[in-house]
Amino acid sequence: MKVVLVAVNSKYIHSNLAVRYLKAYTKDLDYNCHTMEFSINDREERIVEEILYEKPNIIGFSCYIWNIEFVKKVSTLIKLIDSNIEIIYGGPETSYNPIEFLTENIGEYLIEGEGEDTYRELINFKINIEVNGDNNNCENIKGLYYKSKEGIIYGGNRPLMDMNNIVFPYEAEDDLKNKIVYYEASRGCPFNCKYCLSSTTHGVRFLNIDRVLKELQYFIDKKVKLVKFVDRTFNCNKTFANAIWSYLIENGENTCFHFEVSADLFSSESINILSKAPSGMFQFEVGVQTTNNEILRNINRTIEFSTIKEKVLELNKLKNIKQHLDLIAGLPGEDFNSFRKSFNEVYEISPEELQLGFLKLLKGSQMREESEKWGMVYSPYPPYEILKTKNISYDELIILKKIEHMVDKYLNSGKFYTILNFFKKSNKFKDIFEFYYELSKFYDGKGYFRRSIASVDYYSLFVEFNDFIKAGEKELLLDIIRYEYFSYNNTKWIPDFLRIEMSKAEERNIKEYIMNKNSIDNINKISVFKFNHSIQSFIECGEIKKTLNYIAFINNPIKERIFIQESELKVQ
Repeated sequence: MKVVLVAVNSKYIHSNLAVRYLKAYTKDLDYNCHTMEFSINDREERIVEEILYEKPNIIGFSCYIWNIEFVKKVSTLIKLIDSNIEIIYGGPETSYNPIEFLTENIGEYLIEGEGEDTYRELINFKINIEVNGDNNNCENIKGLYYKSKEGIIYGGNRPLMDMNNIVFPYEAEDDLKNKIVYYEASRGCPFNCKYCLSSTTHGVRFLNIDRVLKELQYFIDKKVKLVKFVDRTFNCNKTFANAIWSYLIENGENTCFHFEVSADLFSSESINILSKAPSGMFQFEVGVQTTNNEILRNINRTIEFSTIKEKVLELNKLKNIKQHLDLIAGLPGEDFNSFRKSFNEVYEISPEELQLGFLKLLKGSQMREESEKWGMVYSPYPPYEILKTKNISYDELIILKKIEHMVDKYLNSGKFYTILNFFKKSNKFKDIFEFYYELSKFYDGKGYFRRSIASVDYYSLFVEFNDFIKAGEKELLLDIIRYEYFSYNNTKWIPDFLRIEMSKAEERNIKEYIMNKNSIDNINKISVFKFNHSIQSFIECGEIKKTLNYIAFINNPIKERIFIQESELKVQ
């Protein structure tokens, strides 16, 4: 018997824990199990072809809001080609309306909730049929729904499993290069947020700490670039979190680790441990959702924004941890102006990334049950995103979506900080929200939301935008754009609007000066550009200083920048 477990990920670089868990949990059983991972950007026909090439008897699909429609199409095509292949569904998108889902779709089985034990018992059942010719049905398998002549049969609720029974899902031969690798050290969440499915189960279960440290060493030895913990609130057990952070600081080398954390749970001991982390080793995702304490209470969150702010600023002072803060638009009771206030307050604490999400009314969530109370209208199609509420209109949510695009492109990419500061320091906007709002309107007016644009257009747009709103001195802005552009793009090609002429002799003189002073052995690694303002002064203290200077960009892995004042060259 051959089973193919299929994951359709949202991006190619993602990996899927679920199918790996199921395979690992049954690796001692006498059957052939193969996992396959695709992305929603693949063609359905290609996926069908590759799956059927494996000649499976059974196919299992891992189902989420981002892939469920894709999975249903692939399943239908497979059944049309070979009706003898049996199909198993599992995952959060099928666990909260299993009878309806199995009734309306092709396929024989659906696994509810945690799948490891249910899947193992189902495979054992299938092996027994194959080996012994048993004719029994599988009605006693807890957590399983299946089709029979009598209709959909349910084996009953399955208790949550002991976390330490889970089998580590990665193997020595796995190629994890250039992948975002997912890992969980705990399941469950101590909080009860109405919009989250984690609130439907109570309590948090942890892996044995010694086992966790051993498994994390596997990723370090594999030189994985990014390990993303899927734990809902990683630091809810401070002793557990501190032990893991301490180990990674001591042994983590070049791997980056991403955690979802609750800022209010950071103790002074945790901050002290984290202060010793190498820069870039840790990324924290902090769910703020809103700074309006009344709205927080509406979603069962007891933490106040003042506490989050205090801890985020404390971590900011360490200057070694990247922080990603989340807001959610469309929360119960929150209007446009309240969201605007939240945006401004979160932006002011300077997160490296600010994510504007939009409320999704997931199947099985308390928020979906309360939707009428708050006048919520949401899409009936995955991902069930909010369309409007009695407090915020559809048109206002569209405005926020366009602002979200601007924030994601310009703030979250990390390539436009100095340009953004230029506009933030101007007196043209009453708050930072207004800046992003006006930028999104200008961007929309250019037609950029409706078509792809070249990377250089993302920079040149600011010149036109500044000409339109008169936020600051154009020549200073051009210098700042020049600096940002060459910090993150090819320095061999210069867009016309960023050119400042420099003689060959002048350029060579500066390059030789840099080589002598910085022990650089190859002149071709150096690119030099002339500036009319001191970018260094603007970055370090916000000072606008008009003076001739140069910046050299060294084409090495970190793209080093060297600032040279004209006075230095005269002293030479």
